[in-house]
Amino acid sequence: MNKALSYISVGFLGVLLVLIRVYEEQLFYDPFLTFFQNDYLYIDSPRREVLKLTAFTSLRYLLNTVLSLGILFALFKDFGIVKFSAIIYGFAYIILIALFLYFVIHPDQEDYYLFFNLRRFLIQPLILLLLIPAFYYYKKRLQG
Repeated sequence: MNKALSYISVGFLGVLLVLIRVYEEQLFYDPFLTFFQNDYLYIDSPRREVLKLTAFTSLRYLLNTVLSLGILFALFKDFGIVKFSAIIYGFAYIILIALFLYFVIHPDQEDYYLFFNLRRFLIQPLILLLLIPAFYYYKKRLQG
């Protein structure tokens, strides 16, 4: 894959990640989207369907993960990096979804800020933003 095609691939996959974010209200069931846009530290947790919320949050995480793995492959052209990243995403999902379910089932105003930030790792491609510089540095260390 030449550099131009790599950049086009990264750009295209990046646009898809942005589209997921732009159309999140239409694509996914998530009562916490509007909840966290308001003064959430002082209001009660919204009514929610736990199974439906978990399914849509998992779907969003899966979509972000697939696109992120595609971006990592386009950037580094290394299946080893993609496999390792997939393992990281898998372990992260298990830990994050367990914590997510705890906060959804046991809402407590004192935990809203922690829940807000934890939820971001499930619904936004934040892990990708951590992995790109890590693998860039790794590749530089191997070359030099």
